[in-house]
Amino acid sequence: MSISEIILISIGLAMDAFAVAVCKGLSMAKMNWKKAIIVGLYFGIFQAVMPLIGYFLGSRFESLIIQIDHWVAFILLSFIGVNMINEAFDKKAENHNDKVNFKTMFGLAIATSIDALAIGITFVFIRAKVIFAAAIIGFIAFAFSIIGVKLGNRFGDKYEKKAQIIGGLILILMGVKILLEHIC
Repeated sequence: MSISEIILISIGLAMDAFAVAVCKGLSMAKMNWKKAIIVGLYFGIFQAVMPLIGYFLGSRFESLIIQIDHWVAFILLSFIGVNMINEAFDKKAENHNDKVNFKTMFGLAIATSIDALAIGITFVFIRAKVIFAAAIIGFIAFAFSIIGVKLGNRFGDKYEKKAQIIGGLILILMGVKILLEHIC
């Protein structure tokens, strides 16, 4: 897996965190850089750790599904991508608050990084350098989260849906690419 592919996957994964960070920024009366960094750290750390957990779980079951690994990667990436796009069009009102306490951020960090757990499983099958990939994923999620807080505070929720749609499309396209590389 090339660095550009890891970066694309990282951007795709970071879009959920970015969208939530936009909501955090939107809820702030005035930009608060300390809160933005806390948001970035929660999302960045969880986005980095979850692929490692996924990789560990995937490597335990690798021998059972080695013949269909490309299909597993395709299905997982596509499912995550479609889910992100669907969430962008979900009409449920979101609870916007600017709290960055442990209870609030832990739940949000878990929710936005479940996708990264599934990506970690796919890393087993495509022989990715998981430590390097996890570091890139974490850094990009951290950076995008801080940017999301700032943009949310400045421009409102203009970018939230677009970010989720773009992230979903990136993950779907990566899944198609993996599948085509193994079939063709």
